[in-house]
Amino acid sequence: MSKKETTTDLKEKRSEASEEKKKSKMYRRRRGRPLRGSRSAGRGGQWIGRKGAVRVTTGRLRRTRGLSRMGRWEVGRKGNVVTRSLCVWMSSERLRVKWGLLYDTLTVVMCVVVTRVSSLVHRYSIEYMGGDPHQPRFMSYLSLFTFFMLVLVTGENRVQRFVGWEGVGLCSYLLINFWYTRIQANKAAIKAMLVNRVGDFGLALGMRRVYMEFRARDYGTIFALAPESVNHTVRMGWLGGVEIGVLTRIGRCLFVGAVGKSAQLGLHTWLPDAMEGPTPVSALIHAATMVTAGVFLMGRCSPRLEYAPEVRKVVTRFGGITAFFAGTVGLVQNDLKRVIAYSTCSQLGYMIFACGLSAYEVGIFHLANHARFKALLFLSAGSVIHARGDDQDIRRMGGLVRILPRTYAMIFIGSIALMGFPFRTGFYSKDVILEVGYGSYTWYGHVAHWLGTRAAFCTGFYSIRLLYYTFLAEAGGHRKVYEGAHDAPRRMGIPLRVLSVGSIWVGWLTKDRMIGLGSPFWGQALYTHVDGRGRIDAEFIPSQIKLIPVRFSRGGGGRARRRYSSYENAKKVYQRKTTRFKSRYVYLSKKWFFDKVYTEWVVVPLRHHGYHTRYKGIDRGVIERRGPAGLTQSLYQRGKRLGKAQSGEVYHYSLVMVVSRVRLITRTRIQQRVPRMEGSGIEKRLRICMRYLVYNRG
Repeated sequence: MSKKETTTDLKEKRSEASEEKKKSKMYRRRRGRPLRGSRSAGRGGQWIGRKGAVRVTTGRLRRTRGLSRMGRWEVGRKGNVVTRSLCVWMSSERLRVKWGLLYDTLTVVMCVVVTRVSSLVHRYSIEYMGGDPHQPRFMSYLSLFTFFMLVLVTGENRVQRFVGWEGVGLCSYLLINFWYTRIQANKAAIKAMLVNRVGDFGLALGMRRVYMEFRARDYGTIFALAPESVNHTVRMGWLGGVEIGVLTRIGRCLFVGAVGKSAQLGLHTWLPDAMEGPTPVSALIHAATMVTAGVFLMGRCSPRLEYAPEVRKVVTRFGGITAFFAGTVGLVQNDLKRVIAYSTCSQLGYMIFACGLSAYEVGIFHLANHARFKALLFLSAGSVIHARGDDQDIRRMGGLVRILPRTYAMIFIGSIALMGFPFRTGFYSKDVILEVGYGSYTWYGHVAHWLGTRAAFCTGFYSIRLLYYTFLAEAGGHRKVYEGAHDAPRRMGIPLRVLSVGSIWVGWLTKDRMIGLGSPFWGQALYTHVDGRGRIDAEFIPSQIKLIPVRFSRGGGGRARRRYSSYENAKKVYQRKTTRFKSRYVYLSKKWFFDKVYTEWVVVPLRHHGYHTRYKGIDRGVIERRGPAGLTQSLYQRGKRLGKAQSGEVYHYSLVMVVSRVRLITRTRIQQRVPRMEGSGIEKRLRICMRYLVYNRG
């Protein structure tokens, strides 16, 4: 080999190494920049001020969004899976956990969604929270929320995922309780934290069982060994020794975690109450971060779920029931943000039951589409609330279409996308989920399809009802409120326009690449067993079945239009719901009595037990009697008794001296007449008895 060729090879190797180093830096910076922005705004907010905090957080997140686009090109378009091992995070004997990065197609899609929506929410918050004196703290929390979500989706192993999982829970508490002087915000934040702890406990049990079965933490090893554990069972002692599959037990525990984070039926109660936080927080939680974590977990764990069919049946049923439940409750809500919150809960049900039917790519596709039009709806609702002086009751609105025309156009676009109107973003994902449910040709798939179509009717109804109550009906508020109302400023309007474009076109532009039959887009990121043919069969069901969700959605919208288009019709609706349909209205307005049942059967008994057992028995009992407080009290009482002996009389002191002298002489004589005895405790007791006998004899 000539010297020239050797030099050329060395140059090529150096260039490849430098490119590899640049890529590694790019992937590290993508996740670390939001954290640095949060730290700068949080610690240095008092020095850099509001403008500095806004520039730092928004600028760093904009750069992170640009890096996510570059990663989408390399991973999503070129099909390159990127892994980076940064350092050894924990090392203790056999336990060795690395801190690394995993960028596959699923990760890149989630990164694009998270950074896109979060950057727009940051930009929207500049104007929306401009009058708040604690804006630097708010921007710091938003960036920290984004950072932990990126940690969750880019983690190379289960431990990293759990760090991000707990981090988004912490940030949700901080953001919901941002206005900490409001009691309702305090209650909502505590409720969100406690309800999510139930799901996190299930996830932690699943992680423990995974380690006991596979002795590994990274995804690659666990997923490769999953087929070998299909026939492995574990004995459940607390169920009478019943044996169940290991993968079934792991799947159930992981699904409990998804139920908590994605607000499925049973652990959904925290999501509507989270509306006590500022509106940008609602948009970020409901569109791109916390609630999507459960759906991401289902997609990431698809190689394990595919070998646990019983778990997938449970997942499908839970998703269908949640979609129907949230849709029915949203019919009677009168709070602007709560209507949209229950629509989020309903759409999450669609995503979950898509994962239960092995259509993971359709569920993630609906997640990405839903993030755009749900962020649009929440930010548009924030524009309405901002214009009306923080009033959220839709019954006191109406007639705003002439005052807020641009905001009305944004909410209209988001509503028809949410309804699944043909050729809008929601149509290309939600309707496909229902088609997969029908095409599965299983009883639980058909039940989910039936519940999903009824939920589509409810979605159309409460979406059009919201439009009429807020914009198209007659004015129902005070004149002063309408005089001060104004449309969204430019800084708040630009994010709305960007999201509106995505709500119209993104579904149509990306459907063939992401969910097209035979598309290689997802690669090995999502796994579907060969028995999961529902996705293929869904392509060949009759067109009449495919159009059922559209007809139901249009039927719900048409019924809402007839009932709320005029004052007379709305008055008839009010009379019916207070007389003939009062029981149904109360049942739905009380949210199927979930809150009441939890309060009376769970919260009150636990609080009673905690007060009487832990507080009065332990805190005020054992700890105070034998702890610092009890010791202080006993010393005080002894000192008080000694203080009474100090009378100041000479004969009192003389009496004490005489008694002490007599006791000393008596003790000395006893010790002289009875020899000292060594031995066990019994011998010591005998010695004492002998001393007293000698004393009495003497």
